[in-house]
Amino acid sequence: MNQRLVHMALVVADYDDAIRFYTEKLNFVLLEDTPLSETKRWVRVAPPGSGSCALLLAKADTDEQLSRVGNQTGGRVFLFLHTDDFWRDYHAMTARGVRFIRQPDTMPYGTVAVFEDLYGNLWDLIEPVA
Repeated sequence: MNQRLVHMALVVADYDDAIRFYTEKLNFVLLEDTPLSETKRWVRVAPPGSGSCALLLAKADTDEQLSRVGNQTGGRVFLFLHTDDFWRDYHAMTARGVRFIRQPDTMPYGTVAVFEDLYGNLWDLIEPVA
């Protein structure tokens, strides 16, 4: 059996704002932006060098979906961005205006800090222990 995660849906309020944040602030690559209808698009972004998993930016269509934007996990860290150089990425992200809500710390599993995306979803930036 060969299975893998390839997309993870992230509910957003606006496609273009989300694309700008992920490509300009986090340096992600826009993999695809395909119109599906007048209001719906298939938008995928991923970190540079990412293997198989990408974020599928899914625009909220209903009030219920809109209520989940920025809080898909009830306030817990939602996504985990691994890096091969924590300090390079931490300083670059900070310079581009990414807001870190928990400062860098050394943990048994690596160096980590928590930041929020444009909607308030929480992310860990982690350089795992080798």
